[in-house]
Amino acid sequence: MALVEVKVPDIGDFDEVAVIELMVKVGDTIKAEQSLITVESDKAAMEIPSSTAGVVKEMRVALGDKVKQGSVVLVLEASGAAETPTAQALSAPSAPLAATPAVALVQPVSAPADVVTVAATVAVPAAASLSAASNPAHNPGAPTLGLPHASPSVRKFARELGVPLEEVKGNGPKGRISQDDVQAFTKAVMAGATQTKAQAAKAPAGGDGAALGLIPWPKIDFAKFGPIERKEMGRIKKISGANLLRNAIMIPAVTNHDDADITDLEAFRVSTNKENEKSGVKVTMLAFLIKACVAALKKYPEFNSSLDGDAIVYKNYWHIGFAADTPNGLMVPVIKDADKKGILQISQEMGELAKKARDGKLSPAEMSGATFTISSLGGIGGKYFTPIINAPEVAILGVCKSTQEPVWDGKQFVPRLMLPLSLTWDHRVIDGAAAARFNAYLGQILGDFRRVLL
Repeated sequence: MALVEVKVPDIGDFDEVAVIELMVKVGDTIKAEQSLITVESDKAAMEIPSSTAGVVKEMRVALGDKVKQGSVVLVLEASGAAETPTAQALSAPSAPLAATPAVALVQPVSAPADVVTVAATVAVPAAASLSAASNPAHNPGAPTLGLPHASPSVRKFARELGVPLEEVKGNGPKGRISQDDVQAFTKAVMAGATQTKAQAAKAPAGGDGAALGLIPWPKIDFAKFGPIERKEMGRIKKISGANLLRNAIMIPAVTNHDDADITDLEAFRVSTNKENEKSGVKVTMLAFLIKACVAALKKYPEFNSSLDGDAIVYKNYWHIGFAADTPNGLMVPVIKDADKKGILQISQEMGELAKKARDGKLSPAEMSGATFTISSLGGIGGKYFTPIINAPEVAILGVCKSTQEPVWDGKQFVPRLMLPLSLTWDHRVIDGAAAARFNAYLGQILGDFRRVLL
């Protein structure tokens, strides 16, 4: 078998681009059109796929290297399958380079090891200059030489959701697939409006065609009943919607409702804020809830875990997420290592993170790593609700507006400030008795915050 040098092809107007990801290593068996590396310029990122199949014998680039057209990516020991595109490339009629977005160039080179130089095929991004006669980089249902036209981040997003990218219709320039296209495809599959090819192959004859055996989502012309106004969903709602749908369907969730007496704690919170007026830090009840939840999570560690296949991963860190309402939708910043921080520090961090969320400046790191989430409706109103678990967490606490209620103290009814708690938990990991104990213990802590010290 011949050794093949795979080179970077024409990537448009870029002189040198940085290698930001190595997708194969020495010894890997790769297929034709499989991505080898990801490169990034100041305008775009793109994957460099191989035009031939074989076994990787040598890597010629490393992370951070600068490459350009003609740079050798790696050396392959080509398999027999590689000869077909070679023969096609030599026998096919000559055509202008601009006529196709990806071209394989084969040039024999005199060398003792019988080395063949091959330029890797690459789907040139929209930033690159193509003629008006260019074929679309992605045309679902039609055979293509390259991969579906999408950025590396969109490919990764599709892999995480298990979406077959080649079945997604791209609505961008030249059929480019965006994250919105992947989400729309996922929603259509979940709603039963469409099927993947794999689902269609498994579907029984005469079935309804829905992925979960459900009837298709109703299609209605609302305008025939009266005036309507159509508005596209915001980006955050689209992303969170797909996650919420998955979590609601895949997690066998149960919700326990309870009340906590926070009369004394609220009095302490008010006095604390009066004493710290000059500091500029306002202590909210949510800060006390975060600290109380950490204590409950330590006592009942299964609530601070995640499922990993058939195993349960118990986390020895306590990162608490809190739902923040923003003009663009719901976001969940995370207080890291809440067990190591006091109420004032937690309050200050919450204020900073909430402001970033409203301004749309939260970084991915500030929204990741949560082990437990609190969704608080604050002073809006309501009594109880059923929050959806934020996978891969196994529980979430919902909190509504506290109200004054008459409580029997053994002799008489006295007014007490009661806080409604709604604990949703994953029944695969947690049972009802543990959930009841967790809620009861959390209520005890909120009723007498000195228990946090125990």
